[in-house]
Amino acid sequence: MTIGFSTRIAVSCSVACAIGVLALAPDPAVARAGTDPGAAGPAASPPPSLYRSGTQVLPLAGAPALPQVSALSWVVADARTGEVLAGHDAHRPLPPASTLKTLFALTVLPVLPGGVEHTVTEAELTGIGDGSSRVGVAEGRTYRVADLWRGVFLNSGNDAVHVLASLNGGWRATAAQMQARAHALGALDTRVVSPDGYDAPGQVSSAYDLAVFGRAGLRNPDFARYCATVRASFPAGGWAYDIQNTNRLLTGADGVAPYPGLIGVKNGYTSNAGSTLVAAARRGGRTLVVTVMNPQAGGSRAVYEEARSLLDWGFAAAGRVTAVGSLVPARTAAAVASPPAPATAQAGPAAPPPRPTAPGGTGWPEAAVIAGAAGAGAGAVALALRLLGGRATRG
Repeated sequence: MTIGFSTRIAVSCSVACAIGVLALAPDPAVARAGTDPGAAGPAASPPPSLYRSGTQVLPLAGAPALPQVSALSWVVADARTGEVLAGHDAHRPLPPASTLKTLFALTVLPVLPGGVEHTVTEAELTGIGDGSSRVGVAEGRTYRVADLWRGVFLNSGNDAVHVLASLNGGWRATAAQMQARAHALGALDTRVVSPDGYDAPGQVSSAYDLAVFGRAGLRNPDFARYCATVRASFPAGGWAYDIQNTNRLLTGADGVAPYPGLIGVKNGYTSNAGSTLVAAARRGGRTLVVTVMNPQAGGSRAVYEEARSLLDWGFAAAGRVTAVGSLVPARTAAAVASPPAPATAQAGPAAPPPRPTAPGGTGWPEAAVIAGAAGAGAGAVALALRLLGGRATRG
């Protein structure tokens, strides 16, 4: 007895399988997006205002007028919330001078405890740039790491930076770590070449990035303590000498009146960068951080006086301006604004990631499923024919 299935029947079965899969599969456009596939995509959002050139501020009724500031770039921000109240060319890349030491401290402070003692070698003091500020670190002398940090924050000592960088794994390794730390903080304008801030080709930062570093530093208790220290003793073998913070807005030195409530952070100067300053002050339960880069008028005091006027404006503008940006990285802000939903006992599996689509909009995975189903149907029919045919022959 012979049982026969024609080729026409096999093809018909295969087509039926494919049609069944097509009927059951959801519309790819709806399955992927849940929206009208013909709807226009979202319009491109305008760039954040801080990336625009010029002065950016959004005053409300009763807001004070901004002061006259000659600096090439500046920022005023709330240190607690990260909201930027105003800025001028905030992302303009400029040489930072010793304000880059804020990023150095953010990177290295957590891994070098202050109580550790270290005897300085000759190699650790090589390569310090000509004309660098120094605190007086000497070869063969033993220091506590805390002494070296005071040398960095108060005297802006590049010699202390070189020794600490050596303890941290070396000059290049420290520069690479600083670059990674800046990126993690959302400070994308900064390029680190020389960890002490000494002028180097390609080394830049911005008023925005320096404000980010200052804000982050204030959250580290060691950083906050060092940057607020006015005077300290620096060891010199069997004796010690006094050192004073070079931030005149903190100390009130050289004709600059101290700013009420100032709590740090760091000043700098090189012939290429001009005067730079990151300053923070607290008043009435509110803390502001200000960055001023390279004033174009007013002499050596201008960086302090312009920071003073911006701090005064920032405190007076509380609640009277709309933020023009944030020092908080976008991903962090999004996580804070949209915390994950609480887990439940009946929680299902996580949604799969988006799948690639063909240029015309049809999903390649869907097409593959359909083709696979059709092929599987044809294979099943063919296998049945062979088995039945074999049985018929053997019978």
